[in-house]
Amino acid sequence: MDSVQADKKFIKTAMAAPYLERAQERDLAVRWKDSNDQNARNQIAMSHMRLVIAMASKFRGFGLPLSDLIQEGYIGLLEAAARFEPEREFRFSTYAGWWIRASMQDYILRNWSIVRGGTSSAQKSLFFNLRRLRAKLAQGDQRLTDQAIHAEIAAAVGVSISDVQSMDARLSGNDTSLNAPVSTAGDDGAERLDMLVSDAPTPDEQVTDMIDTERRLDWLKGAMRNLNQRETRIIRARRLSDNGATLEELGSELGISKERVRQIETRAMEKLKVALVETNPQMVA
Repeated sequence: MDSVQADKKFIKTAMAAPYLERAQERDLAVRWKDSNDQNARNQIAMSHMRLVIAMASKFRGFGLPLSDLIQEGYIGLLEAAARFEPEREFRFSTYAGWWIRASMQDYILRNWSIVRGGTSSAQKSLFFNLRRLRAKLAQGDQRLTDQAIHAEIAAAVGVSISDVQSMDARLSGNDTSLNAPVSTAGDDGAERLDMLVSDAPTPDEQVTDMIDTERRLDWLKGAMRNLNQRETRIIRARRLSDNGATLEELGSELGISKERVRQIETRAMEKLKVALVETNPQMVA
């Protein structure tokens, strides 16, 4: 028996499983919870498999196998059975529906695309409702532009318009491997990866920048030897620190006015410039 026939047989069996009356359902749930009766749990689960199948059918539009959706839904069903509290007097189907749907949605988000999406609750809601909302808005007013539709959906779901536009673009196209071949004139065997343009520096440029940076640091260290202790302290605090100190802060530290700090800083910068130019005449340009 092939997998398709096996799936059909399973679905037929599940749909034929008898419904449980409220009292019977509660009795089975109590037996499972109090006595860890596996048979009672299995009876509850099997009697609700039609609910799993019905929900799986609603998610077939995402292109994933129905059998996989049913399997994931069954995992959610078992989780619901393990957590169900019969003393609350709710019907099991009401409680299980959330777990079944959540399990299927997580599976879809993991497998629908190689690019992970729907990482927040708002993004997840957008993923599963965008197509429905778009169709509803377009049907209500066919004159609406894509921008207007995106704005309406963003307001309804509680996300930004850019999030809606990004998700809409993702749902409109399939994933394509960067190693997929492309046919271009004169480029036999070229891949999509070869067509990508990067603004990052080339390896040669990176090495050159690194060498130039190290050279400039050596020049600066040499020029700094021409400064006295107070000048060095001010230049390091004002010019060579990620969070430059203020004139007031240095004045308070050194016991001088902020204007005096500014004068010392200006003088020290002039001394550095002279030292750098004397050591490296090419810097004049």
